[in-house]
Amino acid sequence: MKTIFDKATRDELIARINTLSENSTAQWGKMNAYQMLKHSTLWVEWVLADEKHKQAFIGRVFGKMALKGLLKDEGPLRRNTPTLPELKVQERNGDIESEKKKWIVLIAELAHFSNPDFVHTFFGKMTNEQIGYLAYKHTDHHLRQFNS
Repeated sequence: MKTIFDKATRDELIARINTLSENSTAQWGKMNAYQMLKHSTLWVEWVLADEKHKQAFIGRVFGKMALKGLLKDEGPLRRNTPTLPELKVQERNGDIESEKKKWIVLIAELAHFSNPDFVHTFFGKMTNEQIGYLAYKHTDHHLRQFNS
């Protein structure tokens, strides 16, 4: 399974990010290109943050089962997969080139990720291996969304 922690995979994702432009349109969902880029940078910043995330009650009930389903194979995330409320982007306009550069820098930072205490607010405590797979799938999902 592809992981964000593999350099060749990161390079592939970065090449795909570089194909995005203000003319990129979503194949599904409600986000425009800027919102997707901003959401994606927020997501990686959220993963990289030193702060402790607390698992929501609904996540304690269904999180591990949902994570297992997401990571069971190399298939992409489903279209219109729900996002965490704190990672929704309301503003519709912004600097696309700046967000692309920021996302690329953050993806490069993931190469050095190591947080054995990471807790996803829905999935719960995750291993570095699981985070690597999920980070790849999340990035791939949004690049597919914009045909990149």
